[in-house]
Amino acid sequence: MRRSRTVFCVVAALALGLVVALLTSGGSSAAPTKSQALFKKTLLADDKTTAAVKELLRERGGIVAPDITFADLTGDGRSDAVVLVDTRGVAGAVALYVFSTHGAAEESDLRAVYRSQRLYRADAEVADATLIVRTPRFREGDDICCPAKIVRRVYVWSAGKETLRLRRTDEVDGPS
Repeated sequence: MRRSRTVFCVVAALALGLVVALLTSGGSSAAPTKSQALFKKTLLADDKTTAAVKELLRERGGIVAPDITFADLTGDGRSDAVVLVDTRGVAGAVALYVFSTHGAAEESDLRAVYRSQRLYRADAEVADATLIVRTPRFREGDDICCPAKIVRRVYVWSAGKETLRLRRTDEVDGPS
């Protein structure tokens, strides 16, 4: 009986240690991909990246989200990159960037042609050369999982302004 209790305590301690390790590492100990490392380095070197985003990436455990989307948003026949910066916490994705070589030689360095650096729990997708950004709109009493509304902003490329411009905004019901 005593041996069973000792084995149980050891297994419980190991399980607790694993849970603590997962929580403190954000659930993953995988090294960043080459794309994540490239965009992190680019954001940190960019003078227009806010101090808050730079601090998040340098010191507060934020990451360039691994689900980077590559699509032609600028209409030049080359892929652009849609990059989210994630807190790895409740706030989720707090910044979004579109990187492109539009207007430059194909082998040029990517540069941010669009930035949104004050988001909360954002997500993004590309459909038909448009960028769709979704953010929650909470009402008093909503749980963090279930905002009353989701705000959708649809952006399209403006050749004259050389950036993405807001085409429309709408709200849809949030998850029930």
